[in-house]
Amino acid sequence: MALEELQGVIKRCQGLPETEFKDEDHSIFQSAARQCLEDGHAAELLKILQDKQNKDFVICMGWNLIGPVVNCILRDEQQIENSEICSKILDRVIEISNPKELLLGLLEQIEDVFGKNISKVILLLLQPLQAVLLKMKHKKTYSVGLSLATIQRQLSKLPVPINDEQRIQDEHELCKCCTAVSSFVKPFVDEVTQTTNSKRNPSNNELKEELLKFFMKILEYPLLTAQLQPLTKGIEDNSLRAFAAEIVVYLVAIGESLPVLMVHPLLQSRKKLQEIDALQEDIKYPTNSLASLAYLLFVQHIGIAQFPAVYSPRYLLQVNLEYISALISKTEESMLSKGLELYEHCLLAIEDNTLSHNYLEIKNILGVPQELVKVMTLCPFEHMRKWSLKIFQQNIDKFDSEGKYKLFRCLLKTTHHAGVQGYIIQNIKNQIDLALKVSNGNMWFSGQQLVPLLHLVLSLPEGAETDLLQNTDRIMESLNLLRYLVIRDNEWENQTGLWTDLFWIEKFLKPLRTGLNMSKAHYEAEIRNKKDNRKIKDASNHETRCSLTVGGKTLPKMTNAMQLEVLQSALYTFDVMESIQARIEELMELKMKSGTETKNVNNSAF
Repeated sequence: MALEELQGVIKRCQGLPETEFKDEDHSIFQSAARQCLEDGHAAELLKILQDKQNKDFVICMGWNLIGPVVNCILRDEQQIENSEICSKILDRVIEISNPKELLLGLLEQIEDVFGKNISKVILLLLQPLQAVLLKMKHKKTYSVGLSLATIQRQLSKLPVPINDEQRIQDEHELCKCCTAVSSFVKPFVDEVTQTTNSKRNPSNNELKEELLKFFMKILEYPLLTAQLQPLTKGIEDNSLRAFAAEIVVYLVAIGESLPVLMVHPLLQSRKKLQEIDALQEDIKYPTNSLASLAYLLFVQHIGIAQFPAVYSPRYLLQVNLEYISALISKTEESMLSKGLELYEHCLLAIEDNTLSHNYLEIKNILGVPQELVKVMTLCPFEHMRKWSLKIFQQNIDKFDSEGKYKLFRCLLKTTHHAGVQGYIIQNIKNQIDLALKVSNGNMWFSGQQLVPLLHLVLSLPEGAETDLLQNTDRIMESLNLLRYLVIRDNEWENQTGLWTDLFWIEKFLKPLRTGLNMSKAHYEAEIRNKKDNRKIKDASNHETRCSLTVGGKTLPKMTNAMQLEVLQSALYTFDVMESIQARIEELMELKMKSGTETKNVNNSAF
């Protein structure tokens, strides 16, 4: 019935110009063709389309077959013979139908598909879509741009494999799609490349802009998320890595300079552009896309042969700071790890103690370590926290003495995490120890230059009311540093400036002593209350759980015994602090007494 209806509408329209086709002719042809495919008459439909007498009709009406043919192929993909016939029908339609209508039909199928069929439709229609675009003469650039945008939107719906196993399985066929996309854009890249005088061909510039826009989006997704490690022995080729390499080659082929792309943020900051121009440039060269390109170049060395080897490691660090900042501020593990890798690679290329303090004036040179602190303290992945701490230390090690000094001052003022503050103070102690060695001659961590930094270290954020438990790491490191200084530096030598004015040291020790007394009294009272409550609970043979606040944090609900253990631990911490402070005061008294005796001996000698 459907086959007869199809033949009837074709016979009725033979010889008529397209303008005389009725709307019902289109709908009858489409519904009858669909029914033919569903009824298993695909071979008969192919013969009708191949009949030369029906050519004019197929040219006008053929694009209506795209949807039914695609649905038939997806439905009968296991039936190889029927799928092959449907593919021939599609090829015939693409060969002779009107390109403009074909373009709309193909893009509609790609745009409307969802779920597991996204990759199947992309793989099925990319080659026909390429053939249609290559045949177009009018609005070709616009059509290419529209097609690329549609493809990218659908690709972004496919999950990216996060490890080798997922990549090999390629369950959602993203890897296959990327390989197909690379082949799809190649003729358009070649077209741009072959046109040497773009001023005589404005459409070539427009095509280049559309390709550039697409490549920038691809760099962000899927390449910024994808696992792009080099080939591992025993594992098949990494198709996503190969795809990334082709994208870099295409960028160079259409006339983009990799060095200029990398310094784009620096150039933008130097140009006095109008706000709207700057916005357009940011849209054209998104930071995330350029960050992905930086990772490909400097970490994976994809396309590095196209990047001049004349730039110093310090310059490359400056160039990449914007991208490192963008990546390590992400919460996604894949992007965050790429940011840490890029940062580490930039730092490893620089020798320790060689990065000038002048670099601290560069944008983001201080912002990136501050972002790194957030990763060290807030990232839910333990290996990322440990990795970021390692890089944090590497960053410190690269600066010269003045740079370290200024970096420590800035970080102590801007970082509010006690653990990180304690880590910085530990670094300060190490630098002072190096400076006090006879052959070192470091003026920044000895003498009067050191005193302002010590003032910053030996202080309590809120005086005697400081939460000592919450700030344990900072306070313990401060006390250890002060004890080291008292032991290492004699009053008559005063190499660190410690003994010049003891008033400011007392300004640290006195409120600490008061705070310790108040904290110990409070926690001892809490322990007595808990013990009394425990006796009551034991008498009633009933143990309940309740919450407890320690160090400004509400702990999970615990039994009385568990709470007592926590309180005893806090009390032990206060005892340790008090013990170190007492030892410091004892040592200071001995040193001052010894210094006085030395002065008296020297005076008597004269």
